[in-house]
Formats: sequence, structure tokens, C-alpha cells
Amino acid sequence: MAPFEGQYPTRYQAVTIHNVEKQPEWHLMDPEHQEAIKVVAQVLPFRTNVYVMRELIDWNNIPDDPLFQLTFPQPGMLDYEDYIAMRDLLRRGASRKEIQAKANQIRYKLNPHPAGQLTHNVPEMDGKRLWGMQHKYRETVLFFPAQGQTCHAYCTYCFRWAQFVGIEELKFEAREVENLVEYIRRHPSITDVLFTGGDPMIMRAKALRRYIEPLLDPELEHLRDIRIGTKSLAYWPQRYVTDEDADDILRLFEKVVNAGKHLAIMAHTTHPREMATPIAQEAIRRVRETGAEIRMQAPIVARINDRPEVWATMWREGVRLGMVPYYMFIERDTGPKNYFEVPLYRAQEIFAAAYRQVSGLARTVRGPSMSAWPGKVRVVGTAHYNGEDVFVLEFLQGRNPEWVGRPFFAKFDPQATWFDDLRPAFGEEKFFFERDVETHDFHWWEMDDILVRPERVAVPV
Repeated sequence: MAPFEGQYPTRYQAVTIHNVEKQPEWHLMDPEHQEAIKVVAQVLPFRTNVYVMRELIDWNNIPDDPLFQLTFPQPGMLDYEDYIAMRDLLRRGASRKEIQAKANQIRYKLNPHPAGQLTHNVPEMDGKRLWGMQHKYRETVLFFPAQGQTCHAYCTYCFRWAQFVGIEELKFEAREVENLVEYIRRHPSITDVLFTGGDPMIMRAKALRRYIEPLLDPELEHLRDIRIGTKSLAYWPQRYVTDEDADDILRLFEKVVNAGKHLAIMAHTTHPREMATPIAQEAIRRVRETGAEIRMQAPIVARINDRPEVWATMWREGVRLGMVPYYMFIERDTGPKNYFEVPLYRAQEIFAAAYRQVSGLARTVRGPSMSAWPGKVRVVGTAHYNGEDVFVLEFLQGRNPEWVGRPFFAKFDPQATWFDDLRPAFGEEKFFFERDVETHDFHWWEMDDILVRPERVAVPV
């Protein structure tokens, strides 16, 4: 018998609003919560699977169980008025067309593409916008492979929820890897490609190979790192252990490493329970055995992981299993943010309290960080200076690399949950980077760096 055969589901079975009532766990919920799931799932994406339901969720602790909150829609995720409007449509048996129209109306109010994803991050080449790519930071290009724009299960806090609701104008995806290769060839400042989605690891090995192998061309010597953003180690570790092409996936990882590229699996790890099952730990072991590195990252979200001991446990266990703690993010200002948001000052307190509990091996983690329009902004802490309570902030990444590592200050606001809530401290009218933005757009694809080595690429100042 193959390892883990018979212990866990080996055939992936998605659970959605269309078949969740057939699952035995459905009847462990009271009718009010059952209705709430049906209502919210008309607006926000809902998809889980039998492994998540049977192995990760504690059904004796619903609705408070963090993994239940992580994967099942909750009534507080919609504004009260919108919730009641959608509930009433379902109760009176409204047509699918009417329900869809109301759902789309609500969706467009939820800031589906924050931080300039549509307006500033989509690059151009030969006068054509490359809609399946984003190029926000000089060194890194994001690529959205068309076959990878779903997931083994959806996180209820997901900031890319708009990818999954069926509105084509809100989706990022690309099928032509040739455009990616050519774009990288023309921009020697690019050292990293991040395959993202959705989840690229939903793809079969054959499909993933078509996207990755062209990047191993010796002509792309300046491309050093290939990253894959994925939740599969948590939501379907069978992908690397018992799936019929699991070994093919691992051989592809080995090929990338043997070609001299650094392969980083960017694992979205939101709660320690996700890495606690034996099959998840076996998946982690098998991936690391290929020479790939696993980095773990997640946002801090209310009701799921907003306690220091959760993060400290997650980082310690990750290190034990060979994963690198990487980022604690702040929940982005999109989708059901009001349900999940944590005040900035509290997020920093939780980070610091967890950080103090772990050894130096886990202190590779950075955060809490906001992936805002100008860049990744870390909340370093709070201070009282020159008669004013302030947030101390710094850029971990920026549209302009000259911003990175430069401390700056915002007025302390106990209600602030996102970067846009902050105002400059000490009587300043604008943050320092806002003056730069007035002069430069920082579109890397417009820079003439084709014949320049990466270390000599000019930076607009």
C-alpha cells in the first residue's frame, strides 16, 4: 500500500455551494448558519474540499473554529443591508439573473482590485498591455497562468477574490508564456518571477511545465529566482504525495534547481493546524527534498490568527519542518475586509509578542506589512516623539527602490486598519514619497533598460 493510502482522501473533491448540502458536516450547522452560507456565497467565492472539511476543521467548535472561519462564508462578511437584500432575494425564489445582478452590484462596492493592480501594475510591451502580468517592483514580475486561476479551497479573506466570481473584466490571466519570456528578456533588471493566481499548483504537471521550462533558457541568465505562490501544502498536500502526477511535479522542481535557478514555494500558511497532519508534513519533506525552499506567509486576520501564540507556534513549527518564516501581512482593503481587519497598532503588538517568543531562526519573518499602492509598508511600532504619538513605518519594498528602508512617521490612530487611514505626523502635509509620485509614475516597463545590467538600471528620483 502506498504511503497514506486509505488515511486521507486521494481523489480531490471540491465542495461548493452547489453540493455542500450533500456533505454530512452540513447537518452539524444550525439552519441560520446554513442560510448565511448560501447568502454570502452568492456574492463572494466559496470552495473547499473534503480534506479540509474532514481533517482541518473542528466541527465541535463551529462557528468559532478558525479553519471553519477561514474556508466557510460567514454572515458578517457582507454589510447588513446587502446581506438582507440578498437573503430576501433567495427567500422569495428570485431568478438567477436577478440574484447575479445584485451580487455584481455588491461586488463592485468591495474594491475588487486594490493597490493599483489594474491601473498601475499591468505592464506594456510594444504598445500592448499584458493583462496576465503585473510589474510593480523593479526586480519582480507576477504572472497569472490561465490554468491556475482557481484553488483547492478559497480563503474567506482572499484579496484576489475577484478572480473567482465569474466577472471577466476583473480577472487576471495569461496563456502566452512567450510574452512573459520576451518581457523578461527585454528587462535585465528582472531577477524574479512569481507564478500566482489563484493557485498555480492546481495545474497538472504537464501544464505547469509549459509555463516554467521556457524560463530555464540560458538567455535569461539574469532571471535568478522562480517563485510559486500556493496554498496547496495546507489545503491539498496530496498534490505532492498521492496525486497521480505528484512525482512529475517534484521532478519539475528538481529540474528548475538543477538549471541553477532558485525555486521558492511561497506557502500561504494561516494557522498551525494546516501543517499538523502527517500528510502535510510528508508533502513539505518531499518538496524540500527537491532542493526547493519553502517560505511561509499569511495575513493577520481577526477570528483566525489574531493572537501571538498562534503566530509563535506557526513560526516555530515551520522552522522545525524546514520552512522559512517570511511575512505577516495586514489584511488588504478589499472584499470582506471589515470582518477580518485588525487595527494596525494591535497587529504590531501581536507581531512583536510572537516575535519575542521564538528563536533567531524564526526571526526571518517581517511584518506586519501592508501591500499598499506605493509598496510594502511595515509597521515598525509606535512611539511618542516631539509631543506627538506616532506610528513608525518603513518600506520593505517600493515602486521606487530609493524608498526602501527609509523610516517615516504617521499620526497615531487607534482606529487605523490600512495605509490609507494614515496621515503624516509632525505637521507635514504629505508623506515624502507622495512628492515623488507627483513627478514620476514608476512604470518599470517604460524604462529603457534593455541593454543595461541590473545593477546599473537607472532609478527615477
